[in-house]
Amino acid sequence: MPVNRRDFVCGCSAAIAALAGARFNSLVFGQPNPGDHPILVNVFLRGGMDGLNFMMPTTNGDRGFYEAARSSLQVPVGEALALPGGFGLHPSADGLHGLFQDGRLALVHACGLQTVQTRSHFDAMEYIELGTPGAQSISTGWLTRHLNTTPGLPPQVVLPSVAIGSLEPTSLQGSSITANIGDIDDFNLDQGPWDWRSAHRTSLRRLLGNGSTQTHVRALDALDSADIIELSVSGGYTPANGAQYPNNSLGDAMKSVAQLVKLDLGLRVATIDFGGWDTHNGQGNGSGGQFSSLVGSLSDAMTALYTDLDGPGNPNDASRLTIVVQSEFGRRLFENDDDGTDHGYGNLMMVLGKEVNGGQLYGTWPGLASHQLFEGDDLMVTTDYRRVMSEILVRRFGNSAIDTVFPG
Repeated sequence: MPVNRRDFVCGCSAAIAALAGARFNSLVFGQPNPGDHPILVNVFLRGGMDGLNFMMPTTNGDRGFYEAARSSLQVPVGEALALPGGFGLHPSADGLHGLFQDGRLALVHACGLQTVQTRSHFDAMEYIELGTPGAQSISTGWLTRHLNTTPGLPPQVVLPSVAIGSLEPTSLQGSSITANIGDIDDFNLDQGPWDWRSAHRTSLRRLLGNGSTQTHVRALDALDSADIIELSVSGGYTPANGAQYPNNSLGDAMKSVAQLVKLDLGLRVATIDFGGWDTHNGQGNGSGGQFSSLVGSLSDAMTALYTDLDGPGNPNDASRLTIVVQSEFGRRLFENDDDGTDHGYGNLMMVLGKEVNGGQLYGTWPGLASHQLFEGDDLMVTTDYRRVMSEILVRRFGNSAIDTVFPG
């Protein structure tokens, strides 16, 4: 059944706009004032998140199909957090549910790779992060191409792009302006005793100052970033507005993003990876299990980041932020014999931010009847993930070069 089936007005490229699927109203509002540069945080749930247990049908015929397919894994109607249109959120996503009710979170049905079908983790992630479904030969990721084409990016921004974690994601492949930060507390020139480190910095700056190549410039920017971050975090960090980050790697990553936003280093793009979603066994239902724990961590971390940046002490920070959550694919409708779910197709996407037109469900829900499923097993993809990203890039960043960001 169609949900919020309205005109897609973002003005993105003909190639993206021609893709079949749901039409959107404005998923995000217009670009903010030039001085309040927008920031995109791309959270990738590695492993294939089960969108059908994150947001499940609670009424009508699709509820019956869902319960029949998931006798052990179903989230009971009484535990689901109510959404419009006969859907509910997983009970561990109470923080996200509150943000949805406040109009800050938008949920998009049945997203994914609409032009390519694969159940391979590697291929699906490559296609999505390169931004070229069906092709893996391009040398740059889609976020790199966005950074290269977005208007208004000053040449001397200290830290325009950051990958939180030890590895740079494929979406930022080929970027010369991205820093990898595993732990913001350790982002420094950690070489020997303090006196020696100071001398080392001075020597490096003198050496790099004699060059004018892009490598020299970026190395100096990295030193500037390290100096500013090390000085700022040396006294510890207290989140604002009573925000409470979960005590895990995702909580640390979200907290690092908040700190970088507040340091005003020119951040435009940040990526966060959160793994563990390949729930082939022991997935659990609404009341417990590994999936419930993952959902709770994600909900708590996203809520903490938004709360931390949304307050009187930093009134513009939450307005600058747009958080997009996606996974490489969903899970099959039918549970397997190991109390888990196997690789599927269509999946949920989430968009969070103060400038997000939230409190709504977007996209077209394809239904769970056997004739509506992809290959009789999976939720169909009705919205190409590039449509969601394209509207954000055009409306929030003023980047109309969508044919370059998502070629083909």
